[in-house]
Amino acid sequence: MPRPVTERRLHPVTPLRRAWAPVAVLAGWAVHDPGQAQQQLTRLTTAWLLTGLAVLVTAAALYGFLSWWFTHFAVTDSELRIRTGLLFRRTAHIRLERIQAVDVTRPLLARVAGVAKLKLDVIGTDKKDELAFLGEDDARALRAELLARAAGFTSQTAREVGEAPARELVRVPARVIAVSLLLIGATWGSLIAALVVPPLLWLATHSLWTVLATALPLLGGAVTSSVGRFVAAYGWTVSESPDGLRIDRGLLDRTHETVPPGRVQTVRIVEPLLWRRWKSPGPDGTGRGRGWVRVELDVAGSSNSVLLPVAPREIAESVIARVLPGVTVPETASLARPPRRARWCAPVRRRGYGVAVTDAVFAARHGLLRRRLALVPHAKVQSVRLTQGPWKRVWKVADVQVDTGANKSVTARLRDVEEAGRLLRAQAERSRTGRRGAGPDRWMTGDAGSTGSGQQ
Repeated sequence: MPRPVTERRLHPVTPLRRAWAPVAVLAGWAVHDPGQAQQQLTRLTTAWLLTGLAVLVTAAALYGFLSWWFTHFAVTDSELRIRTGLLFRRTAHIRLERIQAVDVTRPLLARVAGVAKLKLDVIGTDKKDELAFLGEDDARALRAELLARAAGFTSQTAREVGEAPARELVRVPARVIAVSLLLIGATWGSLIAALVVPPLLWLATHSLWTVLATALPLLGGAVTSSVGRFVAAYGWTVSESPDGLRIDRGLLDRTHETVPPGRVQTVRIVEPLLWRRWKSPGPDGTGRGRGWVRVELDVAGSSNSVLLPVAPREIAESVIARVLPGVTVPETASLARPPRRARWCAPVRRRGYGVAVTDAVFAARHGLLRRRLALVPHAKVQSVRLTQGPWKRVWKVADVQVDTGANKSVTARLRDVEEAGRLLRAQAERSRTGRRGAGPDRWMTGDAGSTGSGQQ
């Protein structure tokens, strides 16, 4: 007999978040037609202004309260149900077994109020569903229950499991984050543009509005590419738990993300030019390491895309081994280069191309100044194809492209046509055998030992 479903409401501070909608509409009208807005304001007396302000505040408060009152959520035996809408009702039925990850976000004001926001990554959807806001304890408890249900626990057991313990793997120092941003060309490019372009426009046009319209976006881009990225990556910590790898980050807005095990489709190691030249201490504390790298992910159905913003290569490879158990990152020397005749197709870029195939992954590299090495586990390859344009046919080279479950692709470029054919056939066979030996995505079902061994 199914257990009774108890619907719950969000935290009582939620109306304050939603009360801004009427104010935003009025502000949008004023920005769209500032002349008309100013004209209307000058016609109003002080009494009418105070009356209008009182009506606006009352309407905003009423809208926020009604939006909160008509929002409910409930966890049933098979789904998370979210009902929203004041005039137009919307009910979201989220199957528990399709939940990919549950992230906890705490913006600055939410941290002051003691509340948090839950964001859900669901397989087959591009936009995250969210519950905003819940009390911090309620948010953690609901997250633990949803992850336990997604992992395969029964409804009775899931409520008793609680939040899985975590073991810290990596903590990125703030100094390293700051230095890494200074070693990226985009940071300096945006700062130089914000400082140089506005004066040049003023000399050319003598129009203050033209200068402001150009300077403000440039200044915003410069802040986002430097200070904004530092604030977002501050306190970046990667921990390991049965749920997967947990990521905690953020100076003002704290975010708690989870990379679910078994659902990572591609891992990319990104090496900007100056990071490669930067020699950090080796893993034993002596000597010099092999520079810094950034680790990015493609996860099916999830928007979480960064595993490590910056780390010494040795540490990054150790973390990758936790995401992809049994995978060893190929050395640069082991990557096969394109044939010499490929220079007629890409005279400069071909120097950054390379490919390697191991028992566990298909690896392809591209880029000269900013190298990117993509690792695709054989079990995650959905399709593989060979592409060859007219000019490439002349020089007998071709591209081999593998597609993953995250709607992304990785390409080994400018391979000898016979080599490309062998890669195509061998990769198709490896993908079939790899999928047969892959563990279940619901990592608490089936043989728990086989799926959990890489996480401990």
